[in-house]
Amino acid sequence: MDKSDLLSTLDSETKSSKSKASKRKWREIEAIHDRHQLRQELRELGMSAEDELDFL
Repeated sequence: MDKSDLLSTLDSETKSSKSKASKRKWREIEAIHDRHQLRQELRELGMSAEDELDFL
């Protein structure tokens, strides 16, 4: 393995880890959005936070 092969391998690993981190970040954002939406829907139905815990 020469120097250019090593650099290309490292570069591809860096890109892969960045895309994984980006996907993970979006999944976290979507989960937060889903929780917020659930709380809002429960509020509309007149359920309090305590009722929410009993419900789940």
